[in-house]
Amino acid sequence: MTQLTTRRFLQIAGLTAAGFLLCACGKQEPPAAPAPVASAPAPAPAKVYVVGTDAAYAPFESQNEKGEIVGFDIEVVQAVAAKAGIEVKFVNTPWEGIFNALGQGDRDLVVSAVTITPERGQTMDFSEPYFDAQQLIAVKASSKITKFADLKKRKVGVQTGTTGDEAVSKLQGKTSANIKRFESTPLALKELESGGVDAVVADNGVVIHYVANNPGGKFKTVADKDFVPEQYGIALKKGNADLLAKVNKGLADIKADGSYDAIFTKYFGAPPAQAAAAAAASAASK
Repeated sequence: MTQLTTRRFLQIAGLTAAGFLLCACGKQEPPAAPAPVASAPAPAPAKVYVVGTDAAYAPFESQNEKGEIVGFDIEVVQAVAAKAGIEVKFVNTPWEGIFNALGQGDRDLVVSAVTITPERGQTMDFSEPYFDAQQLIAVKASSKITKFADLKKRKVGVQTGTTGDEAVSKLQGKTSANIKRFESTPLALKELESGGVDAVVADNGVVIHYVANNPGGKFKTVADKDFVPEQYGIALKKGNADLLAKVNKGLADIKADGSYDAIFTKYFGAPPAQAAAAAAASAASK
C-alpha cells in the first residue's frame, strides 16, 4: 500500500479545506419574501348633505306613523339630489332655530316652505324658486270675516317668524296683544278650532291641507288679493356657490323632465299651472 508523504498529505488536506471553504462561501441565502403590495386607499365616503326641515307643516313636511319625514318639500329635494348626484339626509329642526343651524354649519340646506325675502337673503342664499305661495286666512265657517283688513282688531294666530306673522304684525303692530304666536301653524289652527283666536293667517298650501283634512273643525278659508305673492326657495349657507349651482341644476332638470309636475300633482291635485290659475281666480273674486 502506497504511503502518502507528508507533503502530499498536506496538499490533499489543503485542497479539501479549500473546497469546503468555497462551498460555504457560495451557499445561496433563501430569497427574501416579497414586500406586500400596498392596497389602494379606500375612496373617501361621499359627502352627505344635512337638510334641516321643521316637520310640522303638512303637506310640505311632516312625520308619518313611522317617524319618517315626508312631504312635498322632501320629495322635491330628493329628486333634486338625484339629478345633482349628491346624497342628502333630512333632520327635523324646530323652526325657531332652523336658520341659526344653517348659518353655523350644522345644516347644509334648509327646505321648510321657506319664503324668499330680501331680509333673509342678507344672511343666506336661496335656490331658484320651486313653489308659488300666498297667505290665506282660516276662520270658522260662521265667521263674518271676509278680508284681511277685518283682522285689524281681531285675535289672530300665526306661526312665529313666518311671513304670516310679518303680515299680521304690519296690520296690527308687532307688539299687538291680539297676535298669538305658536310654534307651528297646526297649533294655531287648533287654537282657532277651540275658539282661542278669531282667525289664522298662514301659507295657503298648509291652510288648505289642514282644512281639508279636519272637517270636524268647520273651517272656511278667506283669500285676499292684497296679500303679496310669495315664492319658496331651498336655503343654503351664504357663499356656498358650488352647492347652490348643483341644487339649481337639479331643480331645472326635474322641471324639464316632468318630475316636478308629478310631485306637485301628487300633493295638490293638479299641475302647477292649473293650481295657480285656480288660486288667482279665488283671490280675484274676494
